[in-house]
Amino acid sequence: MERGERQQNFMKISHIIGIIAIAVAIGVVISSMGNTSKYVSFGEAIKIATENKDTDVHVVGHLKKDKKGNILEMNYNPVVDANLFTFTLIDEKGTAKPVVYFDAKPQDFERSEKVVVVGNMKNEQFIAKKILMKCPSKYQDGKFREAEKAVASAITN
Repeated sequence: MERGERQQNFMKISHIIGIIAIAVAIGVVISSMGNTSKYVSFGEAIKIATENKDTDVHVVGHLKKDKKGNILEMNYNPVVDANLFTFTLIDEKGTAKPVVYFDAKPQDFERSEKVVVVGNMKNEQFIAKKILMKCPSKYQDGKFREAEKAVASAITN
């Protein structure tokens, strides 16, 4: 084999490897797009669960509370089962459903303003695989401005 033929063969092989790598990358991107989860209401989560039981969805809502702000229908007893936490979530359309989370209760759960649960519906309850929380900001209601003024006056004095 001459030097020119070897270079051509090497170029052909490298092109084939490049094409295979691109095809694999495209396959990975397409398959990950199919596993993305949607933000839905409990009604939509029920519909999705009847069509495809393995599809995870995100449901955004707030905790069920009484007029004084106490959380209702929240159960967590680590002595009995440290990996079972249940609560009622009200989605953005006003539908309340029980949520079951087979893990420990997240820290500062009671302080959360909004809750996002990731999982799927089973038998009229939402089985959460993840719980994401939006806690109140320590700077809301003008408290940041008050702190800013206090620091400014301390510096100037």
